[in-house]
Amino acid sequence: MAPSLDLTKTMLERIIPPVFGYMSPVPSFNLQMTLQDHIPRGHQTLPSSPTTISRTPLPPAHHMVYFEPCLPSNSLLPDGTNPAQSPGLPWKRRMWAGGRVVYNDGVQSLELTGQRAVCAEFIRNVTFRGREGGEQKVFVDVERRIANAVEAEDGIFHEEDGEGYRSILHRVRQRLWRESPDDLGPCALVETRTLVFLTEESSQGSTKEEKILRPPRQDAMWTYTITPDATLLFRFSALTNNAHAIHLDREYCRTVEGHRNLLLHGPLTYVLMMTLLEPYLHGKRIRLAEYRNLAPLYANESVTFCGAPSGREGKWDVWALNPKGGLAVKGSVIAE
Repeated sequence: MAPSLDLTKTMLERIIPPVFGYMSPVPSFNLQMTLQDHIPRGHQTLPSSPTTISRTPLPPAHHMVYFEPCLPSNSLLPDGTNPAQSPGLPWKRRMWAGGRVVYNDGVQSLELTGQRAVCAEFIRNVTFRGREGGEQKVFVDVERRIANAVEAEDGIFHEEDGEGYRSILHRVRQRLWRESPDDLGPCALVETRTLVFLTEESSQGSTKEEKILRPPRQDAMWTYTITPDATLLFRFSALTNNAHAIHLDREYCRTVEGHRNLLLHGPLTYVLMMTLLEPYLHGKRIRLAEYRNLAPLYANESVTFCGAPSGREGKWDVWALNPKGGLAVKGSVIAE
């Protein structure tokens, strides 16, 4: 079997333990406070203080700060990332290439009531690009299926419990998994995160001449420019249990990854786009969002977010531009 096929098979069969949590309003509130100085007034969607008695639906994109595993530091990879999503050596470097989020209109939505919920994570696809032995990239689609927990999943389970732990792990994964990524089953939402892994020799940062991608030809209905700083990046990293050094260690970015500064998180870019878009939806709810990260965005450099209606009612194009006006992120949203 070719090495790439063998690795693909191994990753697709990888069993990642589900993450249980409670739909407390506190993480969502903390995210809102983190963004407050970077978004226009009136974009706040939660009360001015967290509460557990409101049946407030989870705001769009706020699932990003729930169900992130908190791993011991000694189990992280050298760059601070989660080994469960990595193909391993020689692909040492990781970037967030894009994602897709589908909200299920047919089941109970996630509400900030303290309800127990669960996220089961699967490796859906593994794709190799480039020549083997050269600057080959590995694209990994990590599928996260989030649903309210059921009575049979109540209780606290520890790996030391042996058979009991393995049983609940198996039951949760069986209940939420579907052969098709478009079959949401009992899940309130299904998110696909596309991660790209590069070899140490690959150079995607400032050591290569930066290409300026042309922005869309259409006119934006709305635009908003922010300048993310190191504080914003640190706070978002903390909210998501994310120790990835490219967001926290400027020297690491420059000397190891070849970037000129700290990088803006891919999921933070998505959160900002959805937060800025929401007031223009006039009460409609996002059902599908897709996006691709095309070029890096950096701390202390401006980012201009844009949006415009596209085609049928409820469909939007969203994008983000770097300081030179080049296209950095491109996405689409369907709201109903």
